[in-house]
Amino acid sequence: MRNLFFFDAMLTPKIITVVYWILLLSAVISGLGSMFTGYNGFTFGGFLTGLLIAAAGAVFARIWCELMIVLFKINGNLQKIADKQSD
Repeated sequence: MRNLFFFDAMLTPKIITVVYWILLLSAVISGLGSMFTGYNGFTFGGFLTGLLIAAAGAVFARIWCELMIVLFKINGNLQKIADKQSD
């Protein structure tokens, strides 16, 4: 609990995991919505578009979240280097 109030540990990497699942769920829902909606109901083109939206959304959500986590890991490693140099 002390880490939460004094910034000894980062909270955001834990939040990024939750954000990833929310983004993944929204990509799947929007893909499904695109598959089964349209002027004529279900069409093969709409199905492929929805499939592409779901797949691309999932991949881009994963890439974005991984990049955010990499930034925090770089920060952690830089803190370790600074702690070694100060000793």
